[in-house]
Amino acid sequence: MPLFRTILGIACLSVLMGCASVPDGAILAEEPASGAQEKTLRIAVIGDRTGGHRPGVFSNAMGKLELMDPDIVLSVGDQIEGYVADETEIRRQWDEVEQILEPFGDRFHAVPGNHDYANDVQARIWRERRGPPFWSFVQDGVLFVGLSTEDPPVKLPDYAIEGHRRLQEAMRRDPSATQQRILDASRARTDNPKPGEVAISDEQVNFVRQTLEKYPDSRWTFLIMHKPAWNYNNANFARIEQLLAGRSFTAIAGHEHYYGYDRRGERDFLTLSTTGGVWLKDGPGRVDHILWVTLRDGKPGFANIRIDGIFPKSGPIAD
Repeated sequence: MPLFRTILGIACLSVLMGCASVPDGAILAEEPASGAQEKTLRIAVIGDRTGGHRPGVFSNAMGKLELMDPDIVLSVGDQIEGYVADETEIRRQWDEVEQILEPFGDRFHAVPGNHDYANDVQARIWRERRGPPFWSFVQDGVLFVGLSTEDPPVKLPDYAIEGHRRLQEAMRRDPSATQQRILDASRARTDNPKPGEVAISDEQVNFVRQTLEKYPDSRWTFLIMHKPAWNYNNANFARIEQLLAGRSFTAIAGHEHYYGYDRRGERDFLTLSTTGGVWLKDGPGRVDHILWVTLRDGKPGFANIRIDGIFPKSGPIAD
């Protein structure tokens, strides 16, 4: 069985700037949400790898994360460059990243990003290799709900896809100079456009409703998605947020390649920066990092760890 079927269930700069029962393919977790209240759970959440990836950053980060031995590893998506319909190339990209992630085995769970799920061909290959694009599972009394913000895939115009292709070529030729040009251009901008759109189906809202009804007593709920839907005025995400009223939860996303933090109704909404993806603007939120979550005594603690701040017991390793 492929590694990622165990789950239960930038683009270029211009790109980024109803079921009666359980929906088909989305499998609800079966472990009781109650119990195991005292067990400490260590969770690592990784940011975008792609959208014009900087070579070697992600593999270096995953090697360091392996030293930390998390109980669960979550990805907010964008693991491949995508935006192609050639099956051979799509599978090659997945083979590359899955080899890096292999040490985490069944501990690894991901939601699709726009680069992972950009068209019908990529959507089909995601389902073949990873299962449903939205899912849930329970571990040690904690409920994890993975949302797809590409449901259905958000189509891009041809010029944007071509721009993404040129960005990849530039990153292959000279990643440092290309990254610097992007940062220089960002300093000259005065606007801050929302990168892309959010798509969440009614079927997915129904899935979340059924999941929450089935597990009303989880000691915490984590909502994982690619695009931070709370910033996109999406009606179906607003419905999901209403379903979570009265529940202790944290929402975590990525996509924007810059760290952000929001507090909404006494709950944390986190937007991760990158774990290898190109940076889109300068500032303190421009960082390669891992979000480390420790859940103890029924409440989570959060620490953001810079990738360049982790090294083995033998000492720092030169880049």
